[in-house]
Amino acid sequence: MEVKEKWFAIINPISGKGKGLLDWPMVSKLLRDNGIMPDFAFTEHRYHAIELAVAAVNNGYRKIMAVGGDGTMHEVVNGIFIQKTVPTTEVLVAAISVGTGNDWTRMYGIPRQYAEAIQAIVKNHSILQDVAVASYYESLYNQKRYVANNAGCGLDALVNRRCFRMKERGYRGRLLYLWSLVRSVFTYRSTRMKIWVDDKLVFNSNALSATFGIGKYNGGGMMQLPYAEPDDGLLDLTVIGRLSRLAIVRHARALFNGKIYEVNKVHHWQGRKIRIESTPTVEFEIDGEPSGEQPIEAEILEKAIQIIVSEQFIRQREKKAQK
Repeated sequence: MEVKEKWFAIINPISGKGKGLLDWPMVSKLLRDNGIMPDFAFTEHRYHAIELAVAAVNNGYRKIMAVGGDGTMHEVVNGIFIQKTVPTTEVLVAAISVGTGNDWTRMYGIPRQYAEAIQAIVKNHSILQDVAVASYYESLYNQKRYVANNAGCGLDALVNRRCFRMKERGYRGRLLYLWSLVRSVFTYRSTRMKIWVDDKLVFNSNALSATFGIGKYNGGGMMQLPYAEPDDGLLDLTVIGRLSRLAIVRHARALFNGKIYEVNKVHHWQGRKIRIESTPTVEFEIDGEPSGEQPIEAEILEKAIQIIVSEQFIRQREKKAQK
């Protein structure tokens, strides 16, 4: 099979209130102006990006560009892990954000402006990112999904489900998550959760939410995993215990400024493997996509996929290393 040097772009046409479709001619021209002339395809339904990514790798593409939001990136990464043609580390992934959340690109300092995002691709700075493999139940059947950024259950999942349903009705916009969060805070009740990290029981009490993953951000800019690093071989876990509605409102700012662990009843762990059970069973989300039901088990896959990052991200890393 011939290995293609060209990029293959997977475009979600409904991302960002339809910007995926409307802005593709502009993005395509900017790519061509920078010497990148990708083959491409538009997604037509949910999970189509998974199918397109599998087909692209099987057809010889080793560079895949996700043009969409966090959900598009989630599907592309899952497609790369589903295919069996080449090791996942041989596939290079880039992202151009046209969605509303863009938490994955935020982690890597990739600008929202198309021209600047394309410069990150041109400069070709990359890292090998960790990915988590999660197993869970959906309609009584065991399922497996790969986590490119993070996953959450409890309040997180309720907020994401509301967002997802509103998107299905055609609503879009940056305030969608905030509106869903406000509504959910006043209706959701804490659930008893049992959580294991590396086979050790670390939490057995009521909690509003449990979030774990590789990336710092979720929910369109919330920093629920401020200590997370995408290539340290560890999953970060944040558990928000039983807080009153007043306390949630009072400490809302801590969700965005990286100081969430200063809030009482907020806990942090790191490990290679995490298991979460709840009574009653609650839904959870992976990379902002509604998934299934608990119990959920997740395990880290170290340095599993090549990711294009910004030059700024590389410089920040170099500064940290020098300290």
